[in-house]
Amino acid sequence: MTTHYGAAMATYECSSCGMSVNATCGTCDAPLVNDTIQRDDGSSVQVSKCPNGHGKIKSPMCCGVDMSCAVA
Repeated sequence: MTTHYGAAMATYECSSCGMSVNATCGTCDAPLVNDTIQRDDGSSVQVSKCPNGHGKIKSPMCCGVDMSCAVA
């Protein structure tokens, strides 16, 4: 687990090649945290969100698949 300013940071890792990435909010520099959103069809999508409410992005992709998160 990587830390940034004392908070746990979500680390996303590719299950195919092992590449990993950490992300922070461009507005407040807080580490993005792992989350999911529910779609209208009932399926869920993994996202990374700012813990301070500045927004969310689709979680990163690598090798054509979503990267999984090591910290929930």
